[in-house]
Amino acid sequence: MSLLDDVAERDNWQCWVCDEAVDPHESVNDPRGPSVDSRTTDKKAKVAERLAHRGCNTRKGAVKVVIAWPERLYVVEPAPLITVAERLERKGGREMVGRCPTKKDAQETADWLVDRFSRLVPGLPVTADIQAGGGQFLVVLSAGRR
Repeated sequence: MSLLDDVAERDNWQCWVCDEAVDPHESVNDPRGPSVDSRTTDKKAKVAERLAHRGCNTRKGAVKVVIAWPERLYVVEPAPLITVAERLERKGGREMVGRCPTKKDAQETADWLVDRFSRLVPGLPVTADIQAGGGQFLVVLSAGRR
């Protein structure tokens, strides 16, 4: 297992679960303190260790992790991002992740998703595409196989 500092530096001191900053000076016993977490139990996973807040790591053990969509984004039927990340990482391809009422909403969502996936699945080149249809805009993520 990697040292906490190595994992934290690689992850830029940002919690992979809640996507908020982790204070390097906080006690590792504090809920907002740093801890090393395994994003997956798959031993073949390319990135097994991640930085998480102690509290996020503890909650993750009791319930399945859900990556929250920001309230500022207007997305209808947003996809569960952990599931999307696992499929794109395993198979590559394309995934429709949500519908937006305006192109502006879709662009904001696409930009957020590309940024979020760069931390959620580092090293997986994810791009977002917006497709108009039926009076709405679909946001589609694409990734090649690693």
